[in-house]
Amino acid sequence: MNYASEQLLTMSKKKAISLVIIDDNWEFRKNLKTLLELYSENNLFKLKLISDTDSIAKGKLIIEKYKPQVLLLDLELQQESGLDILKYLSNNHAQTKTLILSGHEEDEMIFQAMSLGAKGYIFKPNVVSQLLEAINTIINSKIYLPPEVATGFFLSFNNYLSDFGQLETLENHQKNDYHLTHREKEVLGYLVQGLSNEEIAQELYVTIATVKAHLSSIFSKFCVKNRTQAIVMALKENII
Repeated sequence: MNYASEQLLTMSKKKAISLVIIDDNWEFRKNLKTLLELYSENNLFKLKLISDTDSIAKGKLIIEKYKPQVLLLDLELQQESGLDILKYLSNNHAQTKTLILSGHEEDEMIFQAMSLGAKGYIFKPNVVSQLLEAINTIINSKIYLPPEVATGFFLSFNNYLSDFGQLETLENHQKNDYHLTHREKEVLGYLVQGLSNEEIAQELYVTIATVKAHLSSIFSKFCVKNRTQAIVMALKENII
């Protein structure tokens, strides 16, 4: 049994994962629900679909009431943008992990969604082959970016660093390690791997508060605001 199979087996023994779908394509939602039912019926892992809807406003009400673990989200709805609910979730329901299922393959859209807190991104034509692994990945507090998504994500970050006011910083520190301590580099390394604060704390045998303190210091030295920007900076500067 390989590692992925072991993870799915472990997952199947846990209590059901609660999900909500927001997508304005009725046929796609229907097919997605059938796929989720198939996973559960075959005991791949337990899923509980709380509700599905076609609008951000209805989605917010559902999330507010049920606090699902996973949100399956389309980015382009009728006269609405899925990016709006990502902003809302980051401020109000950080426990809900968002997986983007989108027809948008533009690098800019992908980077925007991930920067606003999405935990994974799948192109809709690949949902059948990737959804199972993606849910498993994000529910375990890791980031899911398949190769066809990750390539565009990292190719586009220079433009976004410029928007964040970081381009000048990068040019002025081409060969600078930003004076990171040994421990901060360790924390940054685990951050790039997609580990959560809790998992980093376990790896380093420190408290979560200590991890947060290291991250705050890293953000300050990098002049960034969040984990995604810190990861991009680390990869750009070849610090890890």
